[in-house]
Amino acid sequence: MTNMNSVALAAAFALMTISPASAKDAIPQTQTVRNVVLVHGAFADGSGWRAVYDRLTQRGYRVTIVQNPLTSLADDVAATKRALDQQDGPTLLVGHSWGGTVITEAGDDPKVAGLVYVSALAPDAGETTAQQYEGFAPASAFVLDTRTDGFAYVARDKFKSGFAHDINDAEAGFMADSQVPINLSAFGTKLTHAAWRTRPSWAVIATEDKAFDQAMLLHMAHRINAKITKVSASHALFLSQAQVVANTIDTAAQTLSKEQ
Repeated sequence: MTNMNSVALAAAFALMTISPASAKDAIPQTQTVRNVVLVHGAFADGSGWRAVYDRLTQRGYRVTIVQNPLTSLADDVAATKRALDQQDGPTLLVGHSWGGTVITEAGDDPKVAGLVYVSALAPDAGETTAQQYEGFAPASAFVLDTRTDGFAYVARDKFKSGFAHDINDAEAGFMADSQVPINLSAFGTKLTHAAWRTRPSWAVIATEDKAFDQAMLLHMAHRINAKITKVSASHALFLSQAQVVANTIDTAAQTLSKEQ
């Protein structure tokens, strides 16, 4: 076999391994917002973003996943800032749940072009996370197991019903057993920045979320003037509706690229 034939066969094989969807959805080389930083919430870790990560990287995005220690707002913001320091250009910052508070505080970084809130909290400067719950119905299905040191888990026997009722038992069980507890004192920390005041925002809201009152999620999303996408999902929508979340991130990045 000649070298030319070998090269031709290798090229043909490479084309066969690229799915039509990935070739069709690949972002253009001219797109300026190509970096995405994903920030998880309480009771979870960065591995929960895997399905979203796979969809975004397949399209050509550079995706970085933050591992929040969940020990304080300052510690989680510092972890996110370290991830932002690694970026080589305009970046979309994405947060789930408590991660919304983190991106609100950390999102004043000059590299951040926009924010995506995934069933996430969005306090204002001078407010605490806890204040966002005031005036809204409590999440009765979302039961916490608070330990004597002030850290809390979602109660193991309530995890699936309260956090992830739309994923299978095995996956929900793994998530429940691999929880990262959060220091509840973080919810009482006042923010010093509200990045949504200076950055365009998007919000994906799970309509079957048992962790937050729907009215609360909508109130926050409207207050920050976010472009809202609703999807039938649990609080774990980053898993059960990863395609919708990835599509929203993609839309936000494309929109911001056209505006720059």
